[in-house]
Amino acid sequence: MLRAKITATGSYTPERILSNQDIEKIIDTSDAWITERTGIKERRIAYESQITSDLAYEASLIALKERNIDPLEIDLIIVATVSGDMPFPSTACILQKLLKAKNAVAFDINAACSGFIYAMSIANSFIKTHSFKKVLIVGVEVLSKFLDWSDRTTCILFGDGAGAAILEPSESESGILSTHIYSDGSLWDLIYLPGGGAKHPTSHQTVDNRLHYIKMKGNETFKVAVKTLENLVVETLKVNNLEPAQISLLIPHQANLRIIIATAKRLGIPMNKVFVNIDKYGNTSAASIPIALDEALKQGKIKKDDYILLEAFGAGLTWASALIRW
Repeated sequence: MLRAKITATGSYTPERILSNQDIEKIIDTSDAWITERTGIKERRIAYESQITSDLAYEASLIALKERNIDPLEIDLIIVATVSGDMPFPSTACILQKLLKAKNAVAFDINAACSGFIYAMSIANSFIKTHSFKKVLIVGVEVLSKFLDWSDRTTCILFGDGAGAAILEPSESESGILSTHIYSDGSLWDLIYLPGGGAKHPTSHQTVDNRLHYIKMKGNETFKVAVKTLENLVVETLKVNNLEPAQISLLIPHQANLRIIIATAKRLGIPMNKVFVNIDKYGNTSAASIPIALDEALKQGKIKKDDYILLEAFGAGLTWASALIRW
């Protein structure tokens, strides 16, 4: 049976580290409060000169080098991001130019924190229908440029980074077993960035009203996320005739440590089988899953024939999962 298989990964985060102690100097908060509420100790922040395509490029180069293939062999590039270089053209097209991957089709998708798994689902479908053979998918965000540093409910949460993966056809038992993607637009106003689009075009008024920063209703989002992710994982396991105990590693979106722990507890998955790196990077939205996947691989936490479960929840609202046999 033909399915898509991840043949290489790569990740990149900016060198600049912003710790909780650093944030204490900016707004009225504390390291203890941030750690208790979110599990975050520090996050990476892009330099002023770094843009989204720069981070995507660095992560992609690592994946390409790991696979030892020429960018000209890539025939599809999908970039998942909500913080692209500009409204258009797509960051994927800019990445294509940077990589000199001139044979690739390139486009962006916007599914917020679920974006990388959405991209994986799209790539999987294209590969299974023989449309493309070598697909580069990238989750990348530079959310620090869209944060209101006077709003402690949001500025403490997010960080910058990029993760990439190369997907290719496989006839073996290894590969993506299933993907599951969902949306609920009735809850769009739980997490959003109001300014800069057709609804609130950029003007002096939108700038004065601080509409170009991320807005979030944290408590409401938390409640919806835990129940939704539990149902999502249960469905994913049921479709694949697996029990939670058979999962070798759960790689959740790194949004909030309390959400991760609550979801794992409700599913009966012990925390030693859950990959967590939110303490180092914060919430990197679409980059979260691929950075975590790349780190888990590099740390030897994933072995052949392991069942790896990815799950994410984000603005839109969107949520998604993928089950992989490594």
